[in-house]
Amino acid sequence: MDRMIRASHTLSRWLVWLGGVLLIGSALLVTAEVFLRKFANVSIGGADEISGYAFAVATALAFSYALFERAHIRVDALYVLLPKPVRFVADLIGLALLTGFAAIIAWTAWGMVADTLAHGSRSITPLRTPLAIPQIPWLIGWILFVACGVLLLVGAVMRRLRGDAEGASDLVGMKTLEQQIEDEKV
Repeated sequence: MDRMIRASHTLSRWLVWLGGVLLIGSALLVTAEVFLRKFANVSIGGADEISGYAFAVATALAFSYALFERAHIRVDALYVLLPKPVRFVADLIGLALLTGFAAIIAWTAWGMVADTLAHGSRSITPLRTPLAIPQIPWLIGWILFVACGVLLLVGAVMRRLRGDAEGASDLVGMKTLEQQIEDEKV
């Protein structure tokens, strides 16, 4: 299980870098569009559409990385006051709810992509982009997010059952201040 978690974490790291490249590429495209409009009175067209697709795909590809890095937003006002075993249960419930929500989104997105493919849907812009092109990698990001959430849930429970409470908390718990400081050094 730990090997699968490490491999998934590595994959998510590569995909977050790919998402970053998409964002930088779209920023360069929009910048070129702005300069061409200003100085040459010419438009390459579609920069806004392409950057929207890039943003959606990059965001979905980053979800699983944020999950591994425990970077999703949490409200921790009462959390730090709870005993560690109760914190672990709260972490599991929170991760299960987040994963369940992502599963609903992925299921709905699956249906949308299937419909897009069945009908050959295209954007209603001058580019007439086949919508499956941005939707499929976007869907892959959501599916990976759900799969990683399930892996982390199962991995945390398995570690806890083996008596490794700290290791289980390292998978699904909040980062300690020391862990956050250490992450900043890297």
